[in-house]
Amino acid sequence: MGYFIFTQQSSMLKLSASLKVVIKFMVTQSLLWQSQQQSSDFAELCNALYERELTALARDENVILTSLQNRIKSLPHYVKRTAFALLNAQTPLELDIQNASWSAKQGNAHPSISQLSDDENVMTWYRNQSLVLGLVVPIGLNSHIVLDSIDRIDREKQRIRTNVYGWFYLTTNSSDNHEDSELLKNGVNLLKPTKKIMTAACAGHCWQNSRKSQPIMPSLRELLLSCTINWRNFKQPRVN
Repeated sequence: MGYFIFTQQSSMLKLSASLKVVIKFMVTQSLLWQSQQQSSDFAELCNALYERELTALARDENVILTSLQNRIKSLPHYVKRTAFALLNAQTPLELDIQNASWSAKQGNAHPSISQLSDDENVMTWYRNQSLVLGLVVPIGLNSHIVLDSIDRIDREKQRIRTNVYGWFYLTTNSSDNHEDSELLKNGVNLLKPTKKIMTAACAGHCWQNSRKSQPIMPSLRELLLSCTINWRNFKQPRVN
């Protein structure tokens, strides 16, 4: 009887050891497949980004030779960095691997229309936040929305500066906001980040004559910024 119990226990231990080996093998294979899949996606993203950026450089008639050389030299770094960021971004958007872009359903109307009719509400939102450098903010243009980031905060004059579009005043009664007025004349507006606004910016949604138009491909810089958006709280940058 004791021998039978010993034999049974021995068999169970062998079975348990075999199961562990099988499970370990399956986990290893799964991780290997995931690694290979991600490696394939990474390569496809890099190819799409390279093709897009080189095409843009070739079409730029105003670029000077020195600038062109520097941009081409730094391109591998930014392409790889962007591809890695896209694959690891925490976002509700769908990643289009083939085109290296975000995909989302486009609304019939430009989502910034409601905000443009209520500037004070947008300014109040920014004044009430504990703004931090590097925060991604949406900028409304005539036909689409782009992403920019805050690189300077002037609390005394109640204004913020974004990296590309410059200063935006957070009050309408400032005597110094001539720069802001020029931006407004050119159809450049600071917008309040909402899910609809940020989705449209990330996906490059475009509207012409109040109708949906062909999406605009965001730049490498905008794609990188899109990967740092905190979708749970637009008031704070995402913490990795």
